[in-house]
Amino acid sequence: MINRRSFSLGLGAAFLAACSDATTPTRAPASRMQPVSNAGYDAWVAGFKSRASSQGISQSTLNRAFQGAGYLPGVIERDRNQVEFKRSLEDYLAIAASDERISTGKQMLQRHNGVLSQIEAQYGVDKEVVVAVWGLESRYGARRGDVPVISATSTLAYDGRRGAFFEKQLIAALQIIQAGDTSADNMTGSWAGAMGHTQFIPTSYLAYAVDFTGDGRRDIWSEDPSDSLASTAAYLSRAGWVRGQPWGGEVGTVSGTPVAVLQPQVPGPKIAVFRNFNVIKRYNNSDSYAIGVGHLSDRIAGGAPFKASFGPDETGLTLEDRKELQRRLTSAGFDTEGADGVIGKKSEAAISGYQRANGLPVTGKPSVELLRQLGS
Repeated sequence: MINRRSFSLGLGAAFLAACSDATTPTRAPASRMQPVSNAGYDAWVAGFKSRASSQGISQSTLNRAFQGAGYLPGVIERDRNQVEFKRSLEDYLAIAASDERISTGKQMLQRHNGVLSQIEAQYGVDKEVVVAVWGLESRYGARRGDVPVISATSTLAYDGRRGAFFEKQLIAALQIIQAGDTSADNMTGSWAGAMGHTQFIPTSYLAYAVDFTGDGRRDIWSEDPSDSLASTAAYLSRAGWVRGQPWGGEVGTVSGTPVAVLQPQVPGPKIAVFRNFNVIKRYNNSDSYAIGVGHLSDRIAGGAPFKASFGPDETGLTLEDRKELQRRLTSAGFDTEGADGVIGKKSEAAISGYQRANGLPVTGKPSVELLRQLGS
């Protein structure tokens, strides 16, 4: 979990990096996420260890943490090749509140209902909202990240754009190891050091993570998501969550006096938002993210889709048209790897392949005519 007001992964939400061909950036090869020899990095680490010692990090912790750690070229590639994806709210929701994400969210709510009810009772945050954050941040724990955090944060502290920021994250990661919450080997996460089921960066972990299971460790890396889910609720509670108040909803479907009415996309639904909407934005400072969490939580709870239509896009295609286009391309042998209606690199490659194979101008762009041709 990263406060994007001070640091951004460039995608607006961590989940987007791993859930759609519309938003997945080029990934560094696995070999680029293995430590390589780098004399400059080694010299930097030697100097850093002195600074870490002055901040209370023991020599034994430093030895354990840096045993096997090293410079990761793939982390720098990801940091320096981020792409800002400016997606419409319709596309964002097609990913965030997809049928699959809603269905899995309902299953997770049922599977973990006992602990989620306890978390809701203790922190006052709706359990569906906690599950929705989980779904967006790591696909309900399926994509927590496997990059060693000590290597990632030390690489970025040495050679990244935000050296001071990542040195703070590295110090915090060492403090977590020293406290015994986890080991250096077990401390894995995203390329930027976000960890666990709900993607806490190390400084946020130190400030907000809780030991909900009572085993003496704040274990957000475990297959058991209890500590992660409780930590998310604790964060939102301390950020000002109002117990019993909705996050918001489509105008006409929620009661009360909202703090604002938003219409991020025209045509599209008008959304009344309450104070809890801004609390969700403390987790990720994006209107689309907060709407995504809120709407996904409503759907997990059994709520209906937005009533207002987004209408056709600039190509004249509706979301359902784009889904049908993807299905027809796949049936024709040009696999789009899913039919979420969001046209990204995989869909564009499939369109290009179809156009090339049929002697058409190769644009990679969807159109009403292309949909018609695929149906003929």
